[in-house]
Amino acid sequence: MSGLLEGKRVLVTGVLMESSIAFHTARLAQEQGAEVLLTGYGRLSLVERIARRLPQPAPVIELDVQNQQHLDSLADRVREHLGPDSTLDGIVHSIAFAPQDALGGGFLDTGWGSVATAVEVSAYSLKALAVACLPLVDEKRGAAIVGLDFDAQLAWPAYDWMGVAKAALESTSRYLARDLGGRNIRCNLVAAGPVRTTAAKSIPGFDLFREVWTTRAPIGWDLGDPEPSARGVVALLSDWFPKTTGEIVHVDGGVHAVGA
Repeated sequence: MSGLLEGKRVLVTGVLMESSIAFHTARLAQEQGAEVLLTGYGRLSLVERIARRLPQPAPVIELDVQNQQHLDSLADRVREHLGPDSTLDGIVHSIAFAPQDALGGGFLDTGWGSVATAVEVSAYSLKALAVACLPLVDEKRGAAIVGLDFDAQLAWPAYDWMGVAKAALESTSRYLARDLGGRNIRCNLVAAGPVRTTAAKSIPGFDLFREVWTTRAPIGWDLGDPEPSARGVVALLSDWFPKTTGEIVHVDGGVHAVGA
């Protein structure tokens, strides 16, 4: 029996540690038959070391989403690994960052510079990545873009301007779904519950999320298990959602659906 992503080529951004949702997305994608490429930013040697822990070692391409040269050359650099006539079937956006003064409870005191960085890296980059990958998409085959989200319907403790950036990410995804649908490209998000990753540890007050999910998730939630969220991403990359776009799939144990 063939896998969900048999014969597909998928670009996964944001792999930093083995605990990340992006890493487990890449692993599951390979197990489901995909050829995977990774992007990394900053500590490339670390990303390359983590990439060797996948079932099949994956090449790593440097990508700083604030660097226009990196974006403009991305398609050519992908083809260096896949071949001159290669295409992508899936693109995973797992990129987010906010300066420390944009998190932790100082919402009213955060300056525009920090807010602008959070929005550019965490939301605008979805559009930037999509545009950079357009030359790699075969419109007959189609493609799926899937981004990782954290539910932005509510104001969360300590999340502050990252919460605003996630709301911008959700809106950006809907507009991409509108504008890319004619090219046979779907764009969806997975709103994941909190996972104890390197990125999560940088959020002041992260333990507050643990308390919320421990008490409110109807079917339970394990902060140490990134696989449920990764499975959601892989499912949306597959052909099992051929007419789903502009959607936010919650993989959070059901917390988004219940009150206190």
